[in-house]
Amino acid sequence: MNFPSIKKIPPIYLYLISILSFVISNLIKEKSPIIYGILFPVGSIFFLLGLYNRISNK
Repeated sequence: MNFPSIKKIPPIYLYLISILSFVISNLIKEKSPIIYGILFPVGSIFFLLGLYNRISNK
């Protein structure tokens, strides 16, 4: 995976996007399960990208 634009983003921002996605998805879980099904994997992907970014920069 070679994404130069993601490597420039500090990992803390990717983690914050991930947390926001998890929180919003849990708040709307009962009202809109489709959006929950979209936001939960998005949060997971951003968390993994932040983790990958942090490990690759060391």
